[in-house]
Amino acid sequence: MSQRASPAARGQTAAGRTPDAELPGTATTGATNAPAASKAARVTATDTVAATVEARATPTASSIASGPETGVNPTGRRQLSSNGLLAAIGSFVIWGAFPLYLKPLHDLSALQIIAHRIAWACVLVLVWLFARGELKELRKPLTNPAILGRLTASALLITVNWLAYVWGVGHGHVVEASLGYFINPLANVLLGVVVLRERLNIAQWTAVAIAAGAVLYIAVATGATPWISLTLAVSFSTYGLLRKVVHVEALQGLAVETLVLAPLAVGYLVWCEVNGSGAFGHSSALINVLLVGCGPMTAVPLFLFAFAARLIPYSTLGLLLYIAPSLQLLCGIFLYHEPFAGARANGFILIWLALLIYAADGAWRARKVAA
Repeated sequence: MSQRASPAARGQTAAGRTPDAELPGTATTGATNAPAASKAARVTATDTVAATVEARATPTASSIASGPETGVNPTGRRQLSSNGLLAAIGSFVIWGAFPLYLKPLHDLSALQIIAHRIAWACVLVLVWLFARGELKELRKPLTNPAILGRLTASALLITVNWLAYVWGVGHGHVVEASLGYFINPLANVLLGVVVLRERLNIAQWTAVAIAAGAVLYIAVATGATPWISLTLAVSFSTYGLLRKVVHVEALQGLAVETLVLAPLAVGYLVWCEVNGSGAFGHSSALINVLLVGCGPMTAVPLFLFAFAARLIPYSTLGLLLYIAPSLQLLCGIFLYHEPFAGARANGFILIWLALLIYAADGAWRARKVAA
């Protein structure tokens, strides 16, 4: 999702740092590997130019929630792919509307929903890889201890992210969950400072400080720490960073993550069945369908995002990124009538101000690099 002009200039993100790509938020969320994305497609001569530059890039926190831009021609001019645009919009709309999908499941425990999500996603992804003749590609990540260890860590992080999100939606905290994904880009920046020792400019520090102040303000004014928002932002940012340093395609990475978690998920579902608390097969047809559908609802938007991240510019994908938390916020306010006034509304305004400063700084730097 990064923009490039020349081999030298293209190595900088809008914030002036080296790109590579991974997706925000959501929920999921996540999880695109830039070098692997280049390998995943049968690239054209145009894609090869950008893929060559992408292979040299090193991961930075500013690019954790982004994807690689290969929508450029050999002269370095940016192009906007209609297919990439539609895929990006589709992925963010699915993530944004996910509260609508989860609400009918609110009587089930978040852990049982996540167990179904892992199990059915694993089945779907494995069938998908088999249909594409790529099951053999799982041998490398499954037999390489370093790769498997990192994917195991990322699997645990995304599980924490999913649990926090599902629990939040099921307990009437959709607005707070959306705040987590609004914060996520700024959490990526802070992660870059702490983990990657990156340097921020004044505008970026200002944005981070305003966001931190907003979270503190909400906590003090409401008397409750927005732990769901913070958990979502931190877990997804860290998940993105881990996936950035693992050279595995998005679909294969998701397959390994779900394979690692599948024994625990299936074991828990069997325990629920024996214990008499299992929902699948003992609920309405709608509930059964929704539980099975958790698999496609996990894998499809990730695939669409990975596809889009290769085809459209960083600035475009970065703007579309906010479709998901915006839809979640609207669902929370207008469909589920969650409170959104006073301190909470003021806190959101401060977060939006921080994002505006960060986005404006990024756009200015991108224009400066392109010039």
